[in-house]
Amino acid sequence: MQDIDLQGKRIGFAVTGSFCTLEQAVAAMRELKNLGAEVLPIASAAVQATDSRFGTAAHWREELLIASGADDIIGSVVAAEPIGPKRLIDLLIIAPCTSNTLAKLAHGVNDDAVTMAAKSHLRNGGPVLIGISTNDGLSNSAANIARLLERKQYYFIPFGQDDAAKKPNSLVADFAYLPAAAAAALAGQQHQPLLIQR
Repeated sequence: MQDIDLQGKRIGFAVTGSFCTLEQAVAAMRELKNLGAEVLPIASAAVQATDSRFGTAAHWREELLIASGADDIIGSVVAAEPIGPKRLIDLLIIAPCTSNTLAKLAHGVNDDAVTMAAKSHLRNGGPVLIGISTNDGLSNSAANIARLLERKQYYFIPFGQDDAAKKPNSLVADFAYLPAAAAAALAGQQHQPLLIQR
């Protein structure tokens, strides 16, 4: 893989409620920091309020703050709205991105911190990088993936089926590609290949 330099880039990193992939998201935040990026954490209401078998809400809050090095997490519509007007970030990453958030993005719904962050950032023509994690990627969510693939400022972390035998409709992004996909999105390009064997 080519050398990736994100020195000085301001990256908003939003996480949504695919709790089984939050550990990968935290590790990706650390890697972006190591590559020179400034990371601004953003969390959906589900991540902020849900205790699951993968960890408590308090645990994930602490992990996100430590990994990003930020003082606080953007967790409301009001807090996310200034992202665009104040040009706080160069790139917005939403990973993991659930089917719920994917549907909201595809249909222009902005009713939480993550979707408002996207709307606010997109007003400046900024790139949004999606890391999907959904059990219905090849069924109900397929149309929403297609809608976002058609839009100029949306890019995807390469993804594939995570368990074709037991969950044939499930799609998950491979976080190993996240830094390269981020660099490509910042350059206005979709990292290739988009569809991968997992």
